Amino acid sequence: MNIDHIRSEIEHMRRQILRQQKEIQDLQRAGIHTKSAEELLERMLAKVDGLCAERDRHVGEQRRKYPAPTKSSMARSSAASGELV
Repeated sequence: MNIDHIRSEIEHMRRQILRQQKEIQDLQRAGIHTKSAEELLERMLAKVDGLCAERDRHVGEQRRKYPAPTKSSMARSSAASGELV
């Protein structure tokens, strides 16, 4: 899975979680047992946690592949081209 797909899946799951939380509140107001709905919510939260961990792992891999330039290397390249830093 690529990082953009993971991010969109996280966003989608978070919307579903909000809907599930609202549904649980509605059930509680109506006096209906919410155990199964709360269990589903826990599974959804666990899935989002897993997706976030996977996203973070992918981001870390990308940073190792393409390290960001440091300030000192940027200053050296600017000085070489004659720019003021």
